[in-house]
Amino acid sequence: MSLSYRARVAALLGDSPLASEAVITDVRDLLSHGEEALAFDTMCSWIYEDALPLTRQFHARLVALASEMETPTSVQRLDELLGD
Repeated sequence: MSLSYRARVAALLGDSPLASEAVITDVRDLLSHGEEALAFDTMCSWIYEDALPLTRQFHARLVALASEMETPTSVQRLDELLGD
């Protein structure tokens, strides 16, 4: 995966509603080891697991990157977390 994916996942992580330092650290560690797709999937999984509300704009960014990275299952069901 390219550096641009790494930077984009890192940017999404910074803008994400995740609050758990352990999860954030895990995602950063995966990124530092070149595991962009796994880092992205982990971030999305924890957002869903913790039922964290998402804005439509942030959700759209997740969906767009999932499509580019060819990991559509990462964002499945995240639309359930969209706020009003």
